[in-house]
Amino acid sequence: MKESRDLMGMPITIEVLDPEPSEADIEQAYAYLQYVDETFSTYKETSEISRINAGQLEPEQYSTDMKNVLAQCEQTKQETEGFFDIAQDGQLDPSGYVKGWAIQNVAQQLADKGLHNYYVDAGGDMQVSGYNAEGQPWIVGIRNPFNRDEIVKRVSLQDCGMATSGTYIRGEHIYNPRQPDQKPQAFVSLTVIGPNIVDADRYATAAFAMGKAGMMFLARLNGFEAYAIDPDGIATFTPGFTRYVLA
Repeated sequence: MKESRDLMGMPITIEVLDPEPSEADIEQAYAYLQYVDETFSTYKETSEISRINAGQLEPEQYSTDMKNVLAQCEQTKQETEGFFDIAQDGQLDPSGYVKGWAIQNVAQQLADKGLHNYYVDAGGDMQVSGYNAEGQPWIVGIRNPFNRDEIVKRVSLQDCGMATSGTYIRGEHIYNPRQPDQKPQAFVSLTVIGPNIVDADRYATAAFAMGKAGMMFLARLNGFEAYAIDPDGIATFTPGFTRYVLA
């Protein structure tokens, strides 16, 4: 079973290769993603995050999910020495955490139903589990940021997450909190593979904001590998990245 729908401003695809999940299982997954969008979208005036930014809600009125997400964002800020920061110009935007968190929660829903071989892909960020239809690890392409129709690397993934931060799809939406007036320019795309999509996504965002130092930051993280492309089209990668690459 494979289904794709547009939610959260992007295509979100779920493919499950175990015995066919019920229609209710898939509807539950997409209903959850709709809830996430209605809660955390900074583009919807009625969302909880927009109401917080408008001063309409006090902290004691925040939902449990909002409190947990904001707490995790603050923890990530501390872990990354401030490079992951959801506050800018007096507004909160937890998008750099929420997408990976939502993907992971949907993947957990599938796992809780006894499913083992699947992936959840939201705009190119994904959590994979088990094997593909050929009984092999899932094969995922990393796109050329200068030509999105071209795949520059094919990687083999199993039971892990992969996230890409960059400017080639959404433009310059990531900022360096230490130099907010200067957009990060070291890379045009930075892909991180990690044990789960939540961590891959948040660390990819932080590392992109760090600029060239971001690759050193990722190389020091246990269980994470990265592949980056700079504005001149030159690629750099962490030492263990090659173990994922298909010839």
